[in-house]
Amino acid sequence: MESYILSVLGGTSQGLAWAVLAIGVYVSFRILDFPDLTSEGSFALGGSVSAVCIAGLGLHPVVSLLISIAAGMAAGAITGFLHTKLRIPPILSGILTMIALYSVNLGIMGKANTPLLAKKTILSMALELFSEKTGISYNLLQILITMGLGLIFVVLVIIFLYWFLGTETGCALRATGNNEAMVRAQGANTDALKILGLMVGNGLIALSGGLVAQTQGFADVSMGVGAIVIGLASIVVGEVVFKKVRSFAVRLISIVVGSVIYRIIIATVLFLGFNTNYQKLLTAVLVAAALAIPVFKKEKVRIVKEAE
Repeated sequence: MESYILSVLGGTSQGLAWAVLAIGVYVSFRILDFPDLTSEGSFALGGSVSAVCIAGLGLHPVVSLLISIAAGMAAGAITGFLHTKLRIPPILSGILTMIALYSVNLGIMGKANTPLLAKKTILSMALELFSEKTGISYNLLQILITMGLGLIFVVLVIIFLYWFLGTETGCALRATGNNEAMVRAQGANTDALKILGLMVGNGLIALSGGLVAQTQGFADVSMGVGAIVIGLASIVVGEVVFKKVRSFAVRLISIVVGSVIYRIIIATVLFLGFNTNYQKLLTAVLVAAALAIPVFKKEKVRIVKEAE
């Protein structure tokens, strides 16, 4: 039982760290209505930049995260440029940037993997601060600190997005996703708004990549594989749990809850002995099931009404 509790706590800590990714995916997929596949590349980009800044340049871990955000925003700007200026379809624009970022990430790190085990990260700094003041075991303390760090970053991201999307520019950005023609008729530059939205979304995704790299102790060129599906799984699960919520702030919180629930489900299944080689398959099945639930409910209601 104790080992299962540790697995659930570990899943919760991972869910909070990956929740920032899910919020970034939400910006492009839900708010901007842009199927952006740059996510897998920008997530690994954030981890690569953060790892190199710490291991290679000796920068402060927090500074490395800020640079990761800037790198992710640059990746989003490239995708936006390909779509808005070169008129390349949204999905293909994201794919092109994602493919290019694989080589960019290899070039940044100079190899496929950059370890951070002996370097100063936000996790190691927090462990040094609290390890001598508590009697908790090292593994549990590491999980709790990772959970706390993830919660701090999630709260900061939610506050930032809630403020930004409430500004005039943010409202125009949201309107662009709902009705681009109407926004253009009002004289707004929808191309610039799309680029800005992709920059914000990929900046958050890169932040998540840097945070995950620092908490897991390494950055890998393939760490972003499947990131887009994980982000969508978190969004879908959150929407199913909070299906009647209309408040934007609560909707952002639902994404975080969805990310945690998703990770707890994965941790539980793995604890029961599920083959890790099929984890991506499990994720796909989970997303499909979550998407199908509302459809089945509507169909059930329709059948009941017809029967009456």
